[in-house]
Amino acid sequence: MIFKSTINSSKALTKLMLLGMIFFLYNSTKLYSQSKIIVGAESMQDYLPLLKNKEIALVGNQTSLVNGKHLLDTLVNLEIKVTKVFCPEHGFRGIGSAGEKIADDVDAKTGIAVKSLYGNNKKPAVKDLENIELILFDLQDVGARFYTYISTMHYVMQACAEQNIPLVVLDRPNPNGFYIDGPVLQDSFASFVGMHKVPVVHGMTIGEYAQMVNNEKWLGNNLQCKLTVINCKGYTHKSRYVLPVSPSPNLPNQRAVSLYPTLCFFEGTAISVGRGTNKPFQQYGHPLLLNSETSFVPKSIIGAVNPPFMNEVCFGFDLSNNNDLSDSLQDGIQLDILLNAYANFPNKELFFNSFFKRLAGNELLQAQITQGFTDKQIKATWQKELKDFKQIRKKYLLYEDFE
Repeated sequence: MIFKSTINSSKALTKLMLLGMIFFLYNSTKLYSQSKIIVGAESMQDYLPLLKNKEIALVGNQTSLVNGKHLLDTLVNLEIKVTKVFCPEHGFRGIGSAGEKIADDVDAKTGIAVKSLYGNNKKPAVKDLENIELILFDLQDVGARFYTYISTMHYVMQACAEQNIPLVVLDRPNPNGFYIDGPVLQDSFASFVGMHKVPVVHGMTIGEYAQMVNNEKWLGNNLQCKLTVINCKGYTHKSRYVLPVSPSPNLPNQRAVSLYPTLCFFEGTAISVGRGTNKPFQQYGHPLLLNSETSFVPKSIIGAVNPPFMNEVCFGFDLSNNNDLSDSLQDGIQLDILLNAYANFPNKELFFNSFFKRLAGNELLQAQITQGFTDKQIKATWQKELKDFKQIRKKYLLYEDFE
């Protein structure tokens, strides 16, 4: 009896061990599958049925990839009827300089007409949408209010609402989606570099942002479009997503993407952010900046044809390999960088230009800097509006939040 009992116990133990192994393998596979982020464009089973037998317009650029292949090429190969392409700032292939006029064109590979949504015609015209039955939107955003792809999306959504055309947004992770920071835009400072009452860093994917714009009725005239968002899989706002391709010419790597919400403020000052060098948005300087640590000389290159201070020596600071800064970037916008540049600029009256207040979304930030506020004092003035924004934001989150 003891022997038989021992055998039965061994069988039970073996069974438990097998069940434990199966449970472990199941959960390991589950964890592994979640560790790989699948962007909306790659979940083709979720949106191809919506495109079937329809005339489609695609809003895209070089970031519109499906497993390393351009979405347009993929759709054409699948015999989806894409009859028009719309492109944002920097163009369809993503090599235009910031602010450069993007002309209408024809895609060399597919022969499909490409219409620019940057410059004088930021919104698809009625004639551009003739016979279009659905618009597919796929752009990689970087999570900053003044990055113009979300403004392009606003105008596309507005046109869709007016013409009763469904819009499908293929969602992509936000590489700066793990924090919220910066002043909230005031209505009187709305422009193409800031159209909505959101902070500089809003902590939302482009799909979440589209839902917010639509349901808060920020399109104007009580408009709402027929919006479908194809979610990412395996992504949360705790994720640290590294972009597989540069979203624009002057954000060539993850370091630049991380620094962009901070250094873009310099576009509203006399300071260069390194356009025309191999480290755009990873260094800053000026020919007259004091107490500098390094220097660089901007040149005319692809993506920065006519950079500030071209062929002049700029003295400044290199942030491309600063390990201490890497930790600080997790805490939000690094105002001390902006304050340091202002402190070391010899002619304070020439530091700011008229663009700064539009980037800031208010006139207060410039005044605070000139009056000698510290970074902590400035950030303290943002907190109430940030709290109010978070209440709006949480209604539209599609993924687990970072808090």
